[in-house]
Formats: sequence, structure tokens, C-alpha cells
Amino acid sequence: MTNPNEQQWTAVDAYLEKTVVQQDEVFDRVRRRADEAGMPRIEVSAAHGKMLALLAEISGARRALEVGTLAGFSTIWMARAVGEQGQVITCEYEPRHAEVAHANLEDAGVAERVQIRLGAAEDSLEQLITEGPEPFDLIFLDADKAGNARYLELALQMARPGTVIVGDNVVRDGQILDADSQDPDIRGIWAFLEAQGGHSALEATAVQTVGAKGWDGFSLAVVRSV
Repeated sequence: MTNPNEQQWTAVDAYLEKTVVQQDEVFDRVRRRADEAGMPRIEVSAAHGKMLALLAEISGARRALEVGTLAGFSTIWMARAVGEQGQVITCEYEPRHAEVAHANLEDAGVAERVQIRLGAAEDSLEQLITEGPEPFDLIFLDADKAGNARYLELALQMARPGTVIVGDNVVRDGQILDADSQDPDIRGIWAFLEAQGGHSALEATAVQTVGAKGWDGFSLAVVRSV
């Protein structure tokens, strides 16, 4: 069902994008490639993408981990923020999505600081752990929500005190209030939020949002200890 306020939410997002975010034309081309590839329009908004970039800058992040690349919208924001000497490792399940993302990263001039890991997110994260990487400073979880609690568990093994963890799409039009839901994504979000709230190593919050992407929200956590 369409929310009667969505048109106004979208207009506000457009205003904020123009006045505050000031997203450049690279993202117009990113959007066009995604559309031509028939990819779903579920990428982060410009405002949320820039929020990720600012979180990276505020925390001094030089290494970022992303679960869920899609066409590379959020990847580009983070890759720009970590700087020329930084690195983003992003995990993507769909080969076609990874192909489009790589073209977009090339267009944005940040491909050399991004590594795309192709395959199931859980497998990619487990493989990363076996490689013993340096801890990540920023972690963005934005793949299938059913696996979020597991992704959090694995990501924490590659974190350090001070690592910032962002989880996207945690409200889903308020569906998280449906106590009888059998939707794997909703149940995954419950497990994810409960894991963050009850984890002794994390300090976390969650914020609901409205905008061009509808009614949703994100979680934000910082690692206190490992």
C-alpha cells in the first residue's frame, strides 16, 4: 500500500540532496548502468550514502567492509572517504551485480582501492577471517537480512575497539512489529537487533527513517571491546 506521505518524503529527499548532500554526476551514470542491467532500485539514498562517508571520515576509517555491493552506490561513497591509501572490501553474491559495480567503481575513479569478493556473504566473510586481515574500521551490512545476525557475528571477528558498524533496512515499513511474521528477513532483523542490543562488546542504537526509499531505518553500533 502506498503511503500518502511518500510524495512529500521524496520531495524532501530531493531538496536535501540538492542543498546539503550535493551528489555529483558520477551517481547519475551509476544509476543509469544499474537500470540498464535491470537491477532493483534498493540502493542507499544519496543522503544515506554521504552519511556513510561522513561516518568513515569522523572515525578516521581507512579500511571498510561491506556486505552487499549491488551496483556500488554505497561502495563509492565509502571508497572516496577512506582515501587513496585506504581499502574497501565488498561482498556480492550476484555476478552480474559485481560486474556492474566494477564498471561504476572504475567510472568513479576508486576501483583500485576496492576489492569485490564474489560469492555467498557468509562464505566470503569466513574466508576473509581465515586470511587474518587487519581489523576493519567501518562495517556496513546491507545484504539479505535473514543472514544479518550471522554476518554481525563474523564481522566482529574482524573488528577492533572503535569499529563502527552500520546495518541498513532494519524497519521495513514497520514490519518488525509483526510478532507473527514468518518472513526470513524480518526474523533475521529481530535476531540482528537483539544481538546488537545484548552484546557486551557493542554499544548500539537504531533510527527509523522516511524518504524516497519509503519507511525504513538503520542501526548504528560501535565496538567497545574485542
